[in-house]
Amino acid sequence: MKHAACAAAISMSANSGLAQEVTLRFQHFVSPASANPTYFMQPWADAIEEQSDGRIKVELYPFMQLGGSAPNQFDLIRDGAIDGGWVIPAYQPNRFPEAEALELPFMTSKSGEEASAAAWEYTETYLMDDFADVHVIAAHMHGPGIVHKRGDAIETLEDFDGLKLRGPSRPATMLLDALGATPIGMPVPQFPEALSKGVVDGGVITWEMSPSLKLDELTDSHTDVAGDQALYNLYFIWAMNKDVYDGMPADLQAIIDANSGMMASMWAGRAHDTGDAVGRDLMAASGNEIATLSEAETARIMDLGTEVTTRWIAEMDDKGFDGAALVAAAQAAVTDNLID
Repeated sequence: MKHAACAAAISMSANSGLAQEVTLRFQHFVSPASANPTYFMQPWADAIEEQSDGRIKVELYPFMQLGGSAPNQFDLIRDGAIDGGWVIPAYQPNRFPEAEALELPFMTSKSGEEASAAAWEYTETYLMDDFADVHVIAAHMHGPGIVHKRGDAIETLEDFDGLKLRGPSRPATMLLDALGATPIGMPVPQFPEALSKGVVDGGVITWEMSPSLKLDELTDSHTDVAGDQALYNLYFIWAMNKDVYDGMPADLQAIIDANSGMMASMWAGRAHDTGDAVGRDLMAASGNEIATLSEAETARIMDLGTEVTTRWIAEMDDKGFDGAALVAAAQAAVTDNLID
């Protein structure tokens, strides 16, 4: 009711020709010092305010300060509890199954910007119906997922055996299981406590999140795979409440639109790339071991990743989707958006 009244007020002011002031409360679940809030969310909010001559103000709330939890962020936006925010669809397994195609093993390159361009292309074709209850501003991916753990770095496939590793998504936990680890799915805010209490031995996450999660203190080693393809990736959307967007005057909607779509998605991806470089350097400076698997061991993991993708296709077919077509579409989107 509150947001319906807000939308009505916006409409009335627009019709009367008065300058409209709109405050949008956007929420996310990580530190404001981490890469996406620093290099995308805050600059995006600043651009909206500047281009609207101050008629739109975007307030950013980290650490879920407006309430709720990271897994139910989509519903908070849809229901109008917040005006907008950052969503990881994978935090609600099986709700948005088509999005998982982008998260399959070795699907994307190690460039967050390239992967995010692919994410927007794929989203426009396959996912807008799934997200019809919100107004999607951007769809993006992060940079390469890295294995962070206590103790020595991973050197061979067998080193995964028995490790309890945090994973962010169903495809990621499927891969960890195939590698011989014990996967434990959990949102990123729970990861540091799980490490400190020994619930997990480590997990997979990006370089850029490492400093804000204190992985320099909580883990000892960080391992990437060889080559240009990411071990795994994670899909995000930046979205706002549909009624709030629809209730804004057309000229203010146009400012949101000008900072949406492919450009905003790539912007968000670049934010992760920037943060990855900073995060890796900080982990190295702490004295932690930085490692890259050999090409031979990476090839063994890629073979298991292919098996995970085959299994995912079969699961999607059982749900009434064309799993192979979704994988092919995700692969095509990735190929289309490689940056020379």
